Amino acid sequence: MKTVILAGGYGTRIAEESMFKPKPMVEIGAMPILWHIMKHYSAYGFQEFVICAGYRQDVIKEWFSNYYLHTSDVTFDFRENNKLIVHKSESEPWRVTIADTGLNTMTGGRIKRIQNYVNNEPFFLTYGDAVADVDINRLLEFHKGHGKTVTLTTVNIAQQKGVLDINKDSTIVSFREKEESDGAVVNGGFMVCNPEIFDYLHDDGTVLEQEPMKKLAQKGELKGFYHKGFWQCMDTKRERDLLERLWDGKNAPWKTWAD
Repeated sequence: MKTVILAGGYGTRIAEESMFKPKPMVEIGAMPILWHIMKHYSAYGFQEFVICAGYRQDVIKEWFSNYYLHTSDVTFDFRENNKLIVHKSESEPWRVTIADTGLNTMTGGRIKRIQNYVNNEPFFLTYGDAVADVDINRLLEFHKGHGKTVTLTTVNIAQQKGVLDINKDSTIVSFREKEESDGAVVNGGFMVCNPEIFDYLHDDGTVLEQEPMKKLAQKGELKGFYHKGFWQCMDTKRERDLLERLWDGKNAPWKTWAD
């Protein structure tokens, strides 16, 4: 089962870090937040990824192409035709597809563009700028149990994210943008989608969080998996600094993998 990660936006609210790189490549503890997200899914045994790239997609491709250089000790032997020797090689059991989904494509359009890569099968979907300690196995079990098109993870936090109204059996009955007066649960990403979601995605201008989510909610095809644990997005430098402090202090709740 593949994990699709939205990693194509500009990250304008964290411009100090993302001026020359896409926001998912902004580093926490010397590694991109994208890597942290992938490590979390991998800890649960989900190791195939499709990255929806856009702005500075070349940075993402080059980082993965040089993964050994980023994670291992190396010797460059210029005496032997620039021979590269890799020591203490750190590798991941991952298969990573990086798709250039366009510079200005909206979130729904990016997902539509990678339809062929998920092979008409259910897939995980999340944003490339938030970490959490979501139990991925429980999330998937919940999704399989209700049989609806989309499950998204809900978190109770005052952020400017999509607001959800949820009934007693966890069906999301409405989806809208947050207002200052709201104190509701919000969309934290970490979604599971059946392939029927592509029926709600039309072109590059489709914004996942607008018409598709609203229609899914109206039809009773959107479920919420409530997460009581840690969740934190990285929209601003302040939030990035918070994640950095947690990581440096060895108090990062999203670190679900062993060293």
